[in-house]
Amino acid sequence: MSIPQLKTILVADAVTCTGVLALGLFALTPVAALLGLPLDVVTIGAWICLAAALPMYLAAAQTVPSIALVKLIALGNLGWVAASFAVLVVFGQQMTVIGVGVVIGQALAVLAFAFLEWKGAAAPRAATA
Repeated sequence: MSIPQLKTILVADAVTCTGVLALGLFALTPVAALLGLPLDVVTIGAWICLAAALPMYLAAAQTVPSIALVKLIALGNLGWVAASFAVLVVFGQQMTVIGVGVVIGQALAVLAFAFLEWKGAAAPRAATA
């Protein structure tokens, strides 16, 4: 994987995090109702996305993204995936069908980001495109 490809993946991941942050903060009540989740869960998820997006943007802005930072981002994404399935276990009975689908879908997307970021961190390092 080239450095520009890794940077594109990091930016895409950060943009999705920023989108979740925006939805969780500016459309909190409708999003929580649509998913069948408590307001607190949606709010916490939104703030976690802010904390996740910042290092993604930072890594993407580096000439050659830090291997350690990219691996940390990938591991954080795996934590998000685990937390997503924990949300299903804890709140699954009260969630809407759409909510269950959204949580599973985004968990799989985040898992794909984690895989690609880890793969990018393991790729040979060169600042050339």
